[in-house]
Amino acid sequence: MPSYDYPFNERIRTLLRLEDLFIKVLHNIEGEHEFIHHSVLLSIFQILDIIERAELKMDLLQELDRQKMVMNNLRGNPSIEEKVLNDLVTDIENAARPLRNTPGKLGQTLRDNEWLMSIKQRSVIPGGVCEFDLPSYHYWLGLSSERRKHDLSVWMSPLMPLHDAIRIILHILRGSGMTSNMTATNGAYQQMLGGAKPAQMLRVEISDDTPCFPEVSANKYAINIRFNSLDNAQRPRPCDHDINFSLTLCNL
Repeated sequence: MPSYDYPFNERIRTLLRLEDLFIKVLHNIEGEHEFIHHSVLLSIFQILDIIERAELKMDLLQELDRQKMVMNNLRGNPSIEEKVLNDLVTDIENAARPLRNTPGKLGQTLRDNEWLMSIKQRSVIPGGVCEFDLPSYHYWLGLSSERRKHDLSVWMSPLMPLHDAIRIILHILRGSGMTSNMTATNGAYQQMLGGAKPAQMLRVEISDDTPCFPEVSANKYAINIRFNSLDNAQRPRPCDHDINFSLTLCNL
């Protein structure tokens, strides 16, 4: 069932962007062709740009510590299975430990690599990584796929504690809300929000055989969802029929 996440604040938006980049890197790093590994390196550079904020590491550690405290306070609750709770606390601890032990700024070892930074600097220029611009990079792309995979894994290694922390936090966030079945009348849905603790993200899920996608406009006061489809020219067109979907409001 296709799902769409919509963040309500910049903090969750950053985590979702990093999650998306990590998914692409970890999938494509197993590829064989040099062009695939070129895409991996560009995604790594994008990760570095996003994590330039020095406080991201501290934000993640504080959230992991807070979630560990929340989970420990749930011990003895008869509606929660003890093994599931213990496994989640263990996952939180395993995610926090290497992140806490990472010295300095996230990704600093990559920033200290002059060769990588020379490629990163050229990569923002359209067509800036041609072989005549970066012959050493062209040579590296021509090495065996095993060598490229090894190098990419080495460069990704200092970023993996970040990946693990984001994975567990978003896992908790996505599992935090109650899911409701809704209907978008003539392809449109609106809901007013209230409560002392506003949602941080919403999830929309639709069935596989529904040929449309949601466009969301939301804040802490209201949600507006408009379902669209694509015509043959890939232009969005409003759906004019009722659409059943599920809606989850998530909050850490």
